[in-house]
Amino acid sequence: MPTVTENAIEVQGLECRQGERTILHDVTFSVARGELFFVIGGSGCGKSTLLKHLIGLLPVAAGRIAYFGRDFTTADAAARREMQKGFGVSYQYGALWSSMTLAENVALPLQEYTALTAAERSEIVHWKLAQVGLSGCENQFPSEVSGGMRKRAAIARALALDPQIIFFDEPAAGLDPITSRSLDRLILEIRDNLHTTMVIVSHELQSILGIADRAILLHRDVQGILAEGAPRRLLAESTDPRVREFLAPEDVVSASNQP
Repeated sequence: MPTVTENAIEVQGLECRQGERTILHDVTFSVARGELFFVIGGSGCGKSTLLKHLIGLLPVAAGRIAYFGRDFTTADAAARREMQKGFGVSYQYGALWSSMTLAENVALPLQEYTALTAAERSEIVHWKLAQVGLSGCENQFPSEVSGGMRKRAAIARALALDPQIIFFDEPAAGLDPITSRSLDRLILEIRDNLHTTMVIVSHELQSILGIADRAILLHRDVQGILAEGAPRRLLAESTDPRVREFLAPEDVVSASNQP
């Protein structure tokens, strides 16, 4: 991991609600510049809700989110939009437009946020698709490529504006183990080559234990963060059975079956 001198993200006392229902309470954590940071936990613990608050899709009920020292929570609409230009987002299952080619999908952020010419956009699109191993696939539609290729195209779209931070929502969802490992390697390559900060929502243990620098484990019992740290260290050192139940479910099952 590259040397870090500044936090990319700081979250303090965050409360996340959906309507009148509190999903997460008093969530505090930071993500270092260039870190590969995971938000993990079981179904219904609030992972995707937290992600939506981080990128500004849901309003913050209480607390503070800051990016590179700039307060995102209290910023006006123009300042928030400016900060969001520094985000790339890869949604679950890719969320590509089926009526557009892969190249047209990747070009969307460039059309929305830049004044580049069509030729300039095309050059960037070709380069971004090449970065994710999809050279020559520009004119194919999402329905014409594999699930893994759709995920790669979604990452290329997230990279279009050269973001400082990329958010991933369950990047390995729906993929076979081999394709999932290939995607993990791609994420590592992007982080190492571009020094981009990565925030990944996931419940895939192989990815969590394989590539994460650090993670927060959300749990419904506490409506917030149950544990924080390097996943392998948490697995080795945590004495909380709920942490082991998530990170080593087979061990928990084996122990429960002992006479």
